[in-house]
Amino acid sequence: MIVTIWRHGEAGRAQSDRLRELNGTGMDDVGFGCHQFHDVCHTRKIPAPELVLHSPWVRTTQTADIVSSVFTHALQRELVALHPGSDMQAVDAALIDLTTAEPELRHVVLVSHQPLVSCLVAHYLGENDGVPSLSPGALVTLDLDVPAPACGRLLFWALPPEYDASI
Repeated sequence: MIVTIWRHGEAGRAQSDRLRELNGTGMDDVGFGCHQFHDVCHTRKIPAPELVLHSPWVRTTQTADIVSSVFTHALQRELVALHPGSDMQAVDAALIDLTTAEPELRHVVLVSHQPLVSCLVAHYLGENDGVPSLSPGALVTLDLDVPAPACGRLLFWALPPEYDASI
């Protein structure tokens, strides 16, 4: 299964961290990033995302909304395991449940927060060499044999504002 780990876009301030909304730069970056991501998937013959999972917080929901607007056939769902403070084992368990229930899924996008997004990348790759810490709006696409430590292969990563796909 292909898994893209996407950090929410840049957000502004709010009374509560969970209520922070994407700012203009965050919306623009994620929107542009989605189009670049679409092109890279097409060029590299990577299946388009079929499911976008996100934390229940406002900025991740907004980021997932933008991703889903570009990949219109992709379903979108909230996943509590992606909230801040969650751990990799909760995400592993959720992905195992998902692949058991929907074995035909080929590409899933996970939209979450730091430090979880960078921890997931290191968890699935078994190391983090060559992949920078994910800034707001950044993404990493992996090919996972199974959702478990060191069972992934890096396909590419991209950072705003250019979103040039790198390996």
